[in-house]
Amino acid sequence: MIRYLCGAAIVGLALHTCARPADDEATHVRTEFHFTLDIPYASAAPLFGADAERKWSEGWNPRFLYPAPPADQEGAVFRVDHGASHSSVWINTVFDLPAGHVQYVFILNQAVITRIDIHLTRNGSDKTDVTVAYERTALDPAANEHVRSLAHSDAAGAKDWKPAIEAYWKRR
Repeated sequence: MIRYLCGAAIVGLALHTCARPADDEATHVRTEFHFTLDIPYASAAPLFGADAERKWSEGWNPRFLYPAPPADQEGAVFRVDHGASHSSVWINTVFDLPAGHVQYVFILNQAVITRIDIHLTRNGSDKTDVTVAYERTALDPAANEHVRSLAHSDAAGAKDWKPAIEAYWKRR
């Protein structure tokens, strides 16, 4: 059984972590954060594609299986290595820039499945509001603690993503 954990708001993000599942239940955690980029929407939105993210995210190097050559589009499939012993397979399930919606689903080591849901909205002519939600589910109760640990690191996303994207934008 998968239980949706209850929630608590913490500094502009929602982290659902107040219940702990029994040892034989898989953990599901949702973390959400928000930030505003000082970048016009038409320029900011494409930066949330996996290939374009290479421009602003240090160490991000997806290996595209489809399409070839790599392109940010719905249905793109790629691998990401996390050191020598961890690997994830990703699919871009939504890439609708006019609607401001980008979404990825990936499986890490056949132990954790994650959905990253990104919503972008115009904020005047020169800003873009961004909401990012991570949903992680342990595929095996042995991964429960790892899911909870990832949720806590996900919560730092706004403080990492915003300055990285804006620094890239200034130096481009």
